[in-house]
Amino acid sequence: MNIKTSKMPWRLIEEKRLAKVNKREYRKVSSKKLSSHTASEEFDILGDRAKIIRVPASGKIWQFRMWISEEGKYIRQSLKTRDFKTAMDLAEKKVFETLGDIHSGKKIFSIKLSELVEQYLDSRRIDVEQNRITLGRMNAMKSQLKHFINFKSPDFKLGELAKNSLYDYEAWRKTERPSTQAITIRNEQSTINHMMKFAFKEGYSKYNSFEFCPITIKGKDQLRRDIFTMDEYRNLVRFLRTYCSKQECPDELVRMERLLIRDAILIATNTMLRVGEFQQLKWGDIAGYEDRNSQNGTLLRLVTINVRKETSKVQRDRTVVARGGEYFERLMERSTFTNDDDLVFTSIRGKSKFPRYKWYENWKNLMYGIGLDYKKRNLTYYSLRHFGITCRIAAEVPIATLADNAGTSLAMIEKHYLHTDIPMLRITAIKDIPADQYGVNSEDTETNGSGSDIR
Repeated sequence: MNIKTSKMPWRLIEEKRLAKVNKREYRKVSSKKLSSHTASEEFDILGDRAKIIRVPASGKIWQFRMWISEEGKYIRQSLKTRDFKTAMDLAEKKVFETLGDIHSGKKIFSIKLSELVEQYLDSRRIDVEQNRITLGRMNAMKSQLKHFINFKSPDFKLGELAKNSLYDYEAWRKTERPSTQAITIRNEQSTINHMMKFAFKEGYSKYNSFEFCPITIKGKDQLRRDIFTMDEYRNLVRFLRTYCSKQECPDELVRMERLLIRDAILIATNTMLRVGEFQQLKWGDIAGYEDRNSQNGTLLRLVTINVRKETSKVQRDRTVVARGGEYFERLMERSTFTNDDDLVFTSIRGKSKFPRYKWYENWKNLMYGIGLDYKKRNLTYYSLRHFGITCRIAAEVPIATLADNAGTSLAMIEKHYLHTDIPMLRITAIKDIPADQYGVNSEDTETNGSGSDIR
């Protein structure tokens, strides 16, 4: 591009108009001597685009003022000089910069961080409605951006942040919560910068990203969720009976919540659904049940589940056929909300989702109850899917079939699951993985004697 001819059309027009005005023949608008505090001088800039003003109370420092009709506000800014000629030069430059920003669609007045986050999340809600991202992903972004706001403050102006203002974000997060994994912080930074692309596009920021201190993921921070051993999982199932018993939990409302958690754990393990998938299940997603005998003759209650793409991480519909239909049936028996549009895992008192904090509160209690350091080993609800898939691999289920049922790829199975010590698992698991081998069936009075591989 020829630099000499690269001016934008608006600026050429503006310069032609202003050529009629001698830039040094400034029009004095007013000079009123009312008092030392109210006396003022005003001069038009570039015709009538803006003004410079000063009052004795400001130490005769010249100030810039320009009306922004697009946003219905005045720009008011100190020029930090008492010299008239310097003030005029600075003001003219400011006018052209501002007109350029307006022409390119940028906002002149800075937005609060809380307002930016709200607008960004509003834009992503459309993505949820159009199935471009899952609701689970949406909630994750909301949680991540809370940390961003807390790093500064909700009322902090975006325009006051430089490109490197978040360079110490990782250090702050580690101070705020030392147990926070490096990979978690890096994911948060990625979300923040995705929001900044939105801010840049909307004209709220001069930058489309922040510069963060580089994070190296290594050692224990190369987060691979730990897996339950067969003994640990068996202990969890057994402890659930105590945890949900009337003796242990006389409060009927709390007991109902614990029974929901129990069935959620068993369903998550047997169906291998992702956390977001099973938490967003609706009764209308349950296509049906059927009774089949396993290879060893155990009567099984199979369930067919239609996983909607809007709830799936991979944004694809799929059909899951799994053991554990009896868990859905007893959930339905206890629930008041069983219409097709009602959530399977709903709050006890209403149709909203089962509260997030109760999921974590109960998990903490369960892990403490069976003596596992779940934080150190990163055992979460997702670990149930991990355990379920690993058991199927140990039982020599064809990997292609397993990948299809679990809604993942062969590559992901190979990368994240085939590292498991298969020979060791074969010692503690057989192909059907019958519950009776571990005495689970005989001890669970609510199963009506139906077997399951992972109970």
